[in-house]
Amino acid sequence: MQLKKLPLAWFAHPEHILFNMFALFSFGPILEYSLGSKKFLTFYFICGIGAYVCQTAVQAIEVHNLAGSFTIPSPTLEQSYYQAAGAQAQALFDIYHGPLVGASGAIFGLLVAFGMLYPNMELMILFIPVPVKAKYIIPVYILIEISLGFGQFAGDNVAHFAHLGGALIGFILIKLWKVKSPGNFY
Repeated sequence: MQLKKLPLAWFAHPEHILFNMFALFSFGPILEYSLGSKKFLTFYFICGIGAYVCQTAVQAIEVHNLAGSFTIPSPTLEQSYYQAAGAQAQALFDIYHGPLVGASGAIFGLLVAFGMLYPNMELMILFIPVPVKAKYIIPVYILIEISLGFGQFAGDNVAHFAHLGGALIGFILIKLWKVKSPGNFY
């Protein structure tokens, strides 16, 4: 029996995964209490799927802007296409072959749901010495993700639009399901 090698990208951002799981540990139980176990699990997975769809759509737009179409030539021509196009080819290669792993999009859905259901709950944020209400800190965090997504900073390989997609789906689901805060946590 031969063991498969895990892609190196799975371990590229251990701190990112750690913070995702810490957020799930922090916000998950409160939201699970509000939604119920089955609806919480459904919510989490739908936010994750929405994050993936949003990131994939953004990548398709990036490919279209670089290559003039939503796809590159046939896979047999792929290597010669990359060699001929230079810097744009490297960008295309990174888009097509970059991994999309993590639970960040689903976590952003949870953050938005938490902010909507418990807007006045105070959170202690690292490096901010005073408690901040969820209704203030979560929108600021979303704005930071928007600026990082459109900024395209060198060396930034975080899927910011996956975060935003999860947040958007989380917002829509809470509105569609007409979930109200039980009011007994604060």
